[in-house]
Amino acid sequence: MRKWIPLAAVCLGAFMLLVDVSIVNVALPDMSADLHSSFTSLQWVVDIYALVLAALLMVCGSLGDRLGHRRLYLAGLVVFAVASLVCALAPDAATLITARAVQGVGGAAMMTSTTALIAGAYQGRDRGTAFGVWGAVNGAAAAVGPVLGGLLTDQFGWRAIFVVNLPVAAVALAMTLGKGLALPRTAHTAGGRVDLAGAVSFTAFAAALVYGLIESGARGWGSGVVLGSLAGSALALVVFVVVELRVGRPLLDLSLLRGRTFTGLLLGGLLLSAAAFAELTYTSLWLQQALHLSPLNAGLAVSPMAATAFVVALATGRALHRFPPQLPIGIGLLLIGTGTLLLTAVSSTSGWTALLPGMLVTGVGVGLSTPMLMATALASVAPQRAGMASGALNTSRQLGYALGIAALGTIFQQHAHGGSARTAFAAGLHPVFLTAGLTGLAAGALVLTLVRRPHAPTPAAPIATSAPAGTPVDSAAH
Repeated sequence: MRKWIPLAAVCLGAFMLLVDVSIVNVALPDMSADLHSSFTSLQWVVDIYALVLAALLMVCGSLGDRLGHRRLYLAGLVVFAVASLVCALAPDAATLITARAVQGVGGAAMMTSTTALIAGAYQGRDRGTAFGVWGAVNGAAAAVGPVLGGLLTDQFGWRAIFVVNLPVAAVALAMTLGKGLALPRTAHTAGGRVDLAGAVSFTAFAAALVYGLIESGARGWGSGVVLGSLAGSALALVVFVVVELRVGRPLLDLSLLRGRTFTGLLLGGLLLSAAAFAELTYTSLWLQQALHLSPLNAGLAVSPMAATAFVVALATGRALHRFPPQLPIGIGLLLIGTGTLLLTAVSSTSGWTALLPGMLVTGVGVGLSTPMLMATALASVAPQRAGMASGALNTSRQLGYALGIAALGTIFQQHAHGGSARTAFAAGLHPVFLTAGLTGLAAGALVLTLVRRPHAPTPAAPIATSAPAGTPVDSAAH
């Protein structure tokens, strides 16, 4: 059993990351009441984590290829744990948001390292088993996160959702460094500079775009701040492209985008996160502030999606690699779109059970589409580009989550009007679910059109699930 200790160490870190993505949503109302924060601040508590992940994942993938993924994983684990402690002690919303951003730094370092560490530690059938266990743990974390968050918030307060990370991180660190149990050192490229210009320009692009979308809800689209942010985002994107075309060791080799499969996977990952997960932030607020459910019951109400995704992925993961990858990914995305459209049935008189049909269908779609995303992306590039490909796909997923929360939050604010809380929430959620559903359908059509089986053999698909970003997977995803 000693050979599986490295897998356990990696899985603990992944579990912590994914739980931390989904655990926050059900605690938002209590955070708001305790810290006296605004709706925009609540958006940033969730979004800043995903934004930093999206901004740094490619940087960390590049660092891992150059410095070694084990070293990067350990550093990320320590940073994430320290930031979690600061989150738990935060006296105000600004401190909490800042600490969440630092969590994202640690999470990015860990997230890009997990698949490379598993691939380096195991070969042959053991590698397939390891990826299956890793994916199953991710799925369990995504399913348990909302319930665990609700339980901890109910019993100990919202700060406990961050405190719980500390013992998990301590155990993972001990297992990683333990004598005779340590993760193997992965191969890395010696020397070379990290593409700092690319990192800065991409971070500026993502940050300005998310900021503009979030502020548009409060300031309006005609605001100079909003227009300036969006213009700055476009300019930063142009700079990023120019930099990547000129540097010798780019953050993202843009030639990879010439391949329709890799491009289709990036688009699919981005739109999947926006369609399947971003609306859960506002669904959780509806459950607690309009229906007055406790955090625990709100967590239970949204858990069917992740639980279904876990079961579907577990049941089908071994067989999915036999099919052309565009089928499980594309059909899964179409189901995500269909399931989210079913959520438009929520009205001012609805109870939490109105969510069930849509959550279950969406969960099936997530369980079908997510497992093949990473496996196909890694198979579509040369082995020495594995870190870059992993970072790019996880970046697209986290960026999709961050943009989804920002854009859907703006839509929610613009439409959430009415006499009672139930009426206002229903009016705001209907266009949110409609937009997310149409996004899922568009993503499915794009994947079915662009993605094809890579020429290289596709590795056994990990049974990944819903995290975001963020999940964190990655989330999920968080």
